[in-house]
Amino acid sequence: MEIRQLKAFVAIAEAGTFTAGAERVHVTQAAISMQIRQLEQETGVRLFLRTPRRVLLTEAGERLLERARRILREHDAALAELRELAGAESGRLRIGTASAMIASDPLPQILQELRTLHPRAEIVVESGTSAALVEQILAGELDIAFVSLPVEARGVETEVLSRDELVAIARPDHPLATRRVVDAATLARERLILGERGGNTRRLIDQFFAQAGVRPHVAMELSRLAAIKRMVEEGMGVGIVPSQSVRQEVAEGRLVAWWIKGAERVNWELGLARLRDGYDSPICRTFVRLCRRYFKGLSAEPERSVAPDRATRKKAVEKSPAGARKTNARETSTGTAAAEAKGKAARKR
Repeated sequence: MEIRQLKAFVAIAEAGTFTAGAERVHVTQAAISMQIRQLEQETGVRLFLRTPRRVLLTEAGERLLERARRILREHDAALAELRELAGAESGRLRIGTASAMIASDPLPQILQELRTLHPRAEIVVESGTSAALVEQILAGELDIAFVSLPVEARGVETEVLSRDELVAIARPDHPLATRRVVDAATLARERLILGERGGNTRRLIDQFFAQAGVRPHVAMELSRLAAIKRMVEEGMGVGIVPSQSVRQEVAEGRLVAWWIKGAERVNWELGLARLRDGYDSPICRTFVRLCRRYFKGLSAEPERSVAPDRATRKKAVEKSPAGARKTNARETSTGTAAAEAKGKAARKR
């Protein structure tokens, strides 16, 4: 039984086809078919059932899959330890992020310092939903990931980095813009722009509406937080996002934010996920230490209200198309009234 055969076996089992499995391990379909044939000959059992559309694991294949994953994890851990002997400045770290907010703000600063401390290291960053990243950790494709919590997968340990409350966001010219709090029934009547299903944030939102006994009108499901905010700014609907993610837009008057009544217990938690009892390389330990330090400093910042002041909101409304129409109407009305008054004075003279 060779490592390359086990890698091919796991790749096919996870991908569902020989073609997709071959792409994962970067070999041809003929080569991966040969490796599986050799593995089946060595074990004396069939590992896959071939169907027209996909391959299925036999009972023997199911038993081998978990052991093969464990063997490959141990293999990777052994290689990592040997690399460590070659010098702590090198190594490899594969990072996943389920949050666009993290990828655009703290992660670049953290990686810059990490690169300084480990100049010869190979650092890879991938994005995806929390659920997908957890699967990649279990499959040995990622070392660590930023995910929304909780994570219920066995074999994965997590650490909370920050907590935030979900808020609803809209354009400053929204009819309810002056409110500070909205309830579930009010939000359910809006055209909602939410994150795609499969992420923990979306799961929390769905649970909130279900517990409130209302069915929301979901107009859009987007994979990126930036896309949600952009659509809301364009007036396409109302979004629900972590409050910290819209501080800048609210402060600049581009968006308004409402606290959600009854959602006080719906906290969005960001954390690090990694394999339980896995090998922590020097670069991974450094990365975790930098993350803890950064987010500890972030949580120490004083709380600021997400609601903009009246002057900022007024300015943003006037800049919007609807606000511009209202402003022009007021100016026209004022000009007409002034002209009429001037005409009356002239007639009296």
